[in-house]
Amino acid sequence: MHWLAWHLPPIEATTGPATGSVIGLPPAAQGWWALRFTPRVALVDEALLLEVSGTERLWGGRAALQSLLRDHAPPGPETLEGGPLWASAPTALQALALLRLQRQGRPVPRRLPHDLPVATLSALRPHAQALQQLGCRTWGAVRALPRAGVARRFGAEPLAALDRAWGDAPHGLDWITLPEQFALELELPALAESAPALLWAGQRLLDALQGWLRARHQGVQALELAWRHDLRRIDGVDLPPWQSLTLRTAEPLQGMAHLRRLLAERLAHQRLAAPVSRLALRSLQTAPMPQASADLLPPQPGDAGAGQGEPWHQFVERLSARLGADSLRVPQSLADHRPECMQQWQPALAARAAPPAPAQDCTLAPLLPPWLVRPPRPLALRGSRPCLHGQPLRLLDGPQRVETGWWEAVADLNDDESDVQGNAHNGAQDGGSALVRRDYFVAHNPAAGTVWVFRDRATGGWFLQGVYG
Repeated sequence: MHWLAWHLPPIEATTGPATGSVIGLPPAAQGWWALRFTPRVALVDEALLLEVSGTERLWGGRAALQSLLRDHAPPGPETLEGGPLWASAPTALQALALLRLQRQGRPVPRRLPHDLPVATLSALRPHAQALQQLGCRTWGAVRALPRAGVARRFGAEPLAALDRAWGDAPHGLDWITLPEQFALELELPALAESAPALLWAGQRLLDALQGWLRARHQGVQALELAWRHDLRRIDGVDLPPWQSLTLRTAEPLQGMAHLRRLLAERLAHQRLAAPVSRLALRSLQTAPMPQASADLLPPQPGDAGAGQGEPWHQFVERLSARLGADSLRVPQSLADHRPECMQQWQPALAARAAPPAPAQDCTLAPLLPPWLVRPPRPLALRGSRPCLHGQPLRLLDGPQRVETGWWEAVADLNDDESDVQGNAHNGAQDGGSALVRRDYFVAHNPAAGTVWVFRDRATGGWFLQGVYG
């Protein structure tokens, strides 16, 4: 596993443009932006923790993912070499400890996690002074103490935390999850009396909305901005508790620049009935956001539309014209019950012009292996049991019976490889059509793993037809 820790910007980090007031989002909402990169995001103390080992490959590797996270992390007051503070480690608590060292400006110890200071682990902080009197200043020194004595004096939690920090025990975390609908409110620390002040506070909500949309791969088409009045009556006139406006867009979007401009235009014509103490943003309508598909090839010098690759169909046509139509082939599914005849390879240009093949109803489909052996390989027998790699196979499932090949010969359906297979192992021939009479089984032995075999009912011979992953 690989964990990344990011220090949450404190509320005091963000100040108002005129009053110097402070405003911040709920901690869970501050982590929504990270769900775009990994579903395993949790809040621990003052940090946001991300487990990325399962998704870093999708973003181009660990270094590329960390670079993306640094670019997309919300701004904060503490930076390292011009970017937000990040730390990485094999466990969540180690990453959090390294992040705390970075914030203090202290170097990373040579041995991790043994030489990490006691104060960098939350469970050890209340006992730091007592442990220092015992001569224990690092995690490793505490872990070297007798466990029974540590448990009696300090309780079980420090030992459990050390086990989690070393990765010897699972770390149960409450993962951040996205609500089905975006609805967020902010309590303003200072009353907003003008539209610009309201727009500035609304920007924080728009940032949270953008993180929610990106994590859900949605675009917003309609939203409502509402504000709560601090007064109930003015000059003897009752005021409504809330005032609101609705924004709609022609197409789903995730970028907030356009919404911010729309809000600025609408708020410029909006008269606030009273000072505002609370702001709320709610999504009214969203739609799946279409993802741009990158082209296969980079643009050629001098080509029109610089910055775009060559579309797939143009690449197929150009390569087929250069190398010949038969040089570029694609697989095509066929409505055939025989495993070796369920697909054929044909020229790519012909496949684009041909109508799509009808879906085949095959009862064998759930048992079909990813790889077929061409041609089927004869198996030796030990008594009546087929053997592979010198060990007998244990039949796990079957038989699934396949009989006859009624509408055309195997040689007409596939390439030369299928022709060899059909003529050599399909049994008797009837009028030029391949007569198939087989019983298929899923089999296993320790040497070969799980395989797909069949028994030829005409000859009684056993053959290896496929291999599972």
